[in-house]
Amino acid sequence: MPLYEYECNGCGVRFERLQSINDEPIKKCPECGEEVRRLIQPVGIIFKGKGFYVTDNRKAKSSTSVAKKEDSTPTSSKQEKTASSSKSSKKSS
Repeated sequence: MPLYEYECNGCGVRFERLQSINDEPIKKCPECGEEVRRLIQPVGIIFKGKGFYVTDNRKAKSSTSVAKKEDSTPTSSKQEKTASSSKSSKKSS
């Protein structure tokens, strides 16, 4: 059941009542009998799931990912390619 907060227009007393959504709002102050009004309170919001925090969107930085990139293009094959291209350019001259 929701908890509603009321404030008296006459004496300024604030009080809370557990009421069903179908119940009629309270109209009189329990202390002085004056008219009361229901106060609107902010509702707490709970975010569930991924993507709500800055840390959820960051990629993990690890030394293994850097090592994999270096291993995918070995330096020895790069040296062989540059050596073979320089030899072919010398032959064509």
